[in-house]
Amino acid sequence: MLTGFLGAGKTTLLRNFLATPEGSGTAVIVNEYGAVGIDDALIRGSTDQTTLLGNGCVCCVTRTDLQNALRNLVIDRERGKIPPFVRIVIETSGMADPAPILQTFATDRSLGGEFFVEVVVTVVDAATGLETIGWSSESRKQVILADRLILSKTDLAHPDADDGLRKKLRELNSHAELIVANEGHVDPACLIEGIEAGERSAFVAEAEHSDGITSFVVTENLPLKWASFARTMETLVALRGSDLLRVKGFLDVQGCRGPVLVQFVQHLAHPPVELAAWPDGEHGSRIVFITRNISEAQVRGLLAAVSAIEDKPASKSESSQS
Repeated sequence: MLTGFLGAGKTTLLRNFLATPEGSGTAVIVNEYGAVGIDDALIRGSTDQTTLLGNGCVCCVTRTDLQNALRNLVIDRERGKIPPFVRIVIETSGMADPAPILQTFATDRSLGGEFFVEVVVTVVDAATGLETIGWSSESRKQVILADRLILSKTDLAHPDADDGLRKKLRELNSHAELIVANEGHVDPACLIEGIEAGERSAFVAEAEHSDGITSFVVTENLPLKWASFARTMETLVALRGSDLLRVKGFLDVQGCRGPVLVQFVQHLAHPPVELAAWPDGEHGSRIVFITRNISEAQVRGLLAAVSAIEDKPASKSESSQS
């Protein structure tokens, strides 16, 4: 199981693992807290066996979907509908509490007879992890239940923040192996070498999401101007950066052939990346927002206002001054 809070870098880590020889023969179940699967589209190019669990998280809303997805993968493998695989990686939503998922394998006898949880890997963002752990119960549970903790984005973190984060991680989970990722790369053994069942923490907690957190998707069929989107996000980050838990999606930008992948985690903006082709063949901008007390209407209104100002022609006086 691969878990970690929103924007920690789980998908990057998983894509890099699937590209290694050790990653061959791996089926993937991707769960996203949002109505549109962005991570699923990114991973599909790396493996033929990808199942997307839709809106919600596998710790609560879609636990039954998870059980069905696991069984269907085995059935499809036996019938030859998909290539053989030797393991399954479950990439959970950033909002998922791993405890109920682990309980599913323990209480479902038929599922437990077919599968066993080999290792729980939690990715922690070195740049924002300490703050997130402070206010998010989900993030703390992900750390507590981990067999291995992987620190990501250490190049973006303040040097003084590293010691504080490591100390906090050790307070929450003293037994987990602590590993530092290098630009999203780790030893593939981290994801395939298991942990003895007796070593796993016995911590059990109910899945309960923090108040005010919501998910919505902003879509646009017509190509967007990059300047309008960039200025909208600059304003959001400046005013409400700490409440932008995760923004991720594909933009259809004027003048670009392929989609532009954009990602924001609180105050951090990842450099935009233009992909060679649309992963699922469907054009059109779609951006998943996971926010705290920021509504879809507010985001759409800000984007519309910025776009209107960008599109407004300059007055004669402005033209003469320029």
